[in-house]
Amino acid sequence: MGEAPGAEAIERIAREAIARLPAEFAAHLGDVVLIVEDYADDETLAALGIDHPLDLTGLYHGRPVGEKSSMDSGGLPDRIHLYRRAILDEWIETGVRLDDLVVHVTIHEIGHHFGLSDEDMHALEDAVGEAAP
Repeated sequence: MGEAPGAEAIERIAREAIARLPAEFAAHLGDVVLIVEDYADDETLAALGIDHPLDLTGLYHGRPVGEKSSMDSGGLPDRIHLYRRAILDEWIETGVRLDDLVVHVTIHEIGHHFGLSDEDMHALEDAVGEAAP
């Protein structure tokens, strides 16, 4: 049995998905930081009311593009967190291909950056999937 994919593998899949985004989305992601960690920290879990770290696969920290102002300054950059162990746990439980799962979580969090509805997130995910080589 092989080793579980590391943070670098998860990040590579996520960055490949981001690279396939339509230009109108990609143009607004330059300052968003992608972070892959094993688990969300206790403070994040508590703030979201989540009891177990394996219940959170990703999280967007920031203000959606439509809520930003030219007067904003001095704050932390927007961040997309992917939680490797939770993603791997879901991968094992569901049997969904790891690439597909990472793309799904990444696009979902990008959707929050743009303030998209779940329906729009699914359409964006389909567009990224269609652009895959």
